[in-house]
Amino acid sequence: MTLAFSPIVALIAVTLSPLVSLIAGILILIVPRLLSFIVAIYLIVIGLLGLLHM
Repeated sequence: MTLAFSPIVALIAVTLSPLVSLIAGILILIVPRLLSFIVAIYLIVIGLLGLLHM
């Protein structure tokens, strides 16, 4: 079973990662209670992407 690698998906992931990190960091500075939610959402998304081989 081979999975096709899409350069467009990789480019989107590379482009969005710093933007998502920046927004999350700003939100954590403004509302520190969001930290656990942001970390949980991040881990869930990364886990799902890993399971889907993206």
